[in-house]
Amino acid sequence: MYLAVIGILIFASVLMCGIVLIQESKGVGLASSFSAHNNLMGVRKTTDFLEKATWGLAISMVLLSVISAAFVPKTTVEETPIEISTQGQQSTDASNTPTFPATQQN
Repeated sequence: MYLAVIGILIFASVLMCGIVLIQESKGVGLASSFSAHNNLMGVRKTTDFLEKATWGLAISMVLLSVISAAFVPKTTVEETPIEISTQGQQSTDASNTPTFPATQQN
C-alpha cells in the first residue's frame, strides 16, 4: 500500500510540473504557444482549468504525503547494532590491563 501511495504521489508531482510549465506567467509562458488551441475552449476557461488543476494537485500531494506517513513500513528491531556490539565486549579490569615495560636505568 505504501508503494502505491508513493507511486500516485510521484505521478501527481510530474503532472504538477507539467501544469505549472504550461501556465502563463507574468511574462510570456508556454501557454502563449498554445494560443490556437485556446480558441477552442476560450482563454478564460483554459486558465480557470489550469488554476483549478494546480490547486487540486497541490492539495492531493499534501494529503498523499500525510497518508503515506501512515503506511510507512515498520521495522521491528529489538536491539541496534551498537547495542549488540557493546554487549559482546566485557568491561576491562584495571588489574588485567597490559603494562608497558619500564625504561631501564643503567
